[in-house]
Amino acid sequence: MKFIPIAFFLFFLSTYAIKAQSSAKNWTPEELENANTAKNTSYLNDEEKKIIFYMNLARTDGEKFFNTYFQDFVQAYNVDMQQYRNYDELKVNRKDKYYRGLEKDLKTVKGLPLFSPDETLTWISQQHAKDMKKHNLAGHNSSDGRSVSDRIWKYYPGRAVSENLAFGFSKGLANVCMLLLDKNVPDLGHRKTILGTTYNLSLVGVNISSHPGYKYCAVIDFISEPVTR
Repeated sequence: MKFIPIAFFLFFLSTYAIKAQSSAKNWTPEELENANTAKNTSYLNDEEKKIIFYMNLARTDGEKFFNTYFQDFVQAYNVDMQQYRNYDELKVNRKDKYYRGLEKDLKTVKGLPLFSPDETLTWISQQHAKDMKKHNLAGHNSSDGRSVSDRIWKYYPGRAVSENLAFGFSKGLANVCMLLLDKNVPDLGHRKTILGTTYNLSLVGVNISSHPGYKYCAVIDFISEPVTR
């Protein structure tokens, strides 16, 4: 059974609120419609739907995403961070290796298969978010010691799985952009999960929840399509 490495992202900025400008005019109506695979789901809120939407836009045209929505995010985020004494540490630095590396990686991304929401996988994400909230945890293992594969394989045995966690953001765009940037994450695991194709990850479960230590947490679980025989 294939198992994709799990990535963990921790970034705490509980007071941050995204103020990104709309970049929709730079995308065709067809691109926006196709990326919005979660639009009709009743079990996701608007920001959870946006996580899937923005991940799909990055997979549709990585370079365009970098030049539009990602730039809107960086501009708004850096302005917001100016209120903090450690602004130089918090800001997105357009000269550092993570920013330049993301720009390079996204230029190679075009027309990748899109993610679709899955209700059972979303429930799994919700349960992990509730567990982290209840026990003030910030990691992939549950309070009872179960791993990501333990939780997901109970319902989807043998699938390739991955999980991205982000802390401190309530907005879909902020979560996706910071996971793609993967600042201070040497293996770029979150970026690779969102933009990768090796394991044929295609279904996602998403939950954004409150968290006692970081104000917000986002759990994004991924699984592959079932093996056809």
